[in-house]
Amino acid sequence: MTRMWEQVRDWVLVGSLLLISVFVLLTSNEPMLRGLRARSLEVTSSVENLFSGLGRYVRALEENEALRTQNVELSNSVALMRASQLENERLHELLALSDSSSSDMVAARVISKDITRERNTFVLDVGTEDGIETDMAVIDSRGVIGKIVFVSEHYSKVMTYLNADFFAPVMVYPSNSDGIVSWDGTRFDRLIVNHIVLSASIQSGDPVVTSGQSAIFQKGYPVGIVDSIFAESGVSTWTIFVTPSAPLDDASHVFVVKTRPDLELIGIIK
Repeated sequence: MTRMWEQVRDWVLVGSLLLISVFVLLTSNEPMLRGLRARSLEVTSSVENLFSGLGRYVRALEENEALRTQNVELSNSVALMRASQLENERLHELLALSDSSSSDMVAARVISKDITRERNTFVLDVGTEDGIETDMAVIDSRGVIGKIVFVSEHYSKVMTYLNADFFAPVMVYPSNSDGIVSWDGTRFDRLIVNHIVLSASIQSGDPVVTSGQSAIFQKGYPVGIVDSIFAESGVSTWTIFVTPSAPLDDASHVFVVKTRPDLELIGIIK
């Protein structure tokens, strides 16, 4: 018991002195003690303000992080709404095209794209079960997309106009000049029209459409708008660059025109 008292007596003494000091400070009315009490209150108030400021800073960081998270979520929601609106508008345009066209067409969804190479293709979710055959035209509400080159029971492969093997007869309005549109493999936002003589009056902004002189594409499908023209030295025809009417990067829904291709004519053209 004596040993335990020796171990704690110093702490008991300090605690007792602290209690006496606090009691004296709180009960004494001497000016000096009142000043000490006031000073101690100022110190404790400053410390309290410091910790209060730290608390507000921590809360502000938490609120800032919550607002940042909410802002990201709202931005994602706005992006999804805009994408849905664009898709809705595109579907309305496709519906209007289907209603206004006399051709038998099958709506299809683009389920795969490969548009970063020399021979760019799409894969559609329609096939022989839907009446799809090779060499059928593929369009959307804006214009020509390409043609069917391979068909399975439920899927089909499209050779897009951005393909080194794609060619189609076209006409440039208002001059009614016939030419051949193709892709030279250089830029993904530009086609080229050849075989139009220099005597034809071609200007930037002229529309380019399919001429109908094809076993695949009927007359009048938009292909693009003339961007620029020039004539090479010693050549009797224009080189015409065309901006496509139907960009491939945002094509998501298309129509396959079910007009059966004239196989005899295709064989002669090839």
